[in-house]
Amino acid sequence: MLGALDRRDRPPEEGAAAGLQGFAVDKTFLSSLKGILLETELDFLRCISAIIIFLVVSFAAVTSRDGAAIAAFVFGIILVSVFAYDAFKIYRTEIVPRATQGDQQ
Repeated sequence: MLGALDRRDRPPEEGAAAGLQGFAVDKTFLSSLKGILLETELDFLRCISAIIIFLVVSFAAVTSRDGAAIAAFVFGIILVSVFAYDAFKIYRTEIVPRATQGDQQ
């Protein structure tokens, strides 16, 4: 309890975000190889999860057989194809070259 009172009585440290130092983005980690791989893998997983979600919602919408449901199904299939293309490009340009570079070393 005394630690909280001591911090409250002190003047603020360099900017308003000083209390959030544990949540700051570590730019050295993000620029390292592990950080780049983490960012790439998360982007790839975002595409895959969007594909799964849009497929499930599209097939659930088309079961009612209304005109709007069929339009939603077509729009969902178009979005699935866009996310699939994005996932393919991410895999081909960012994940595969790093895997082959690791094999050569």
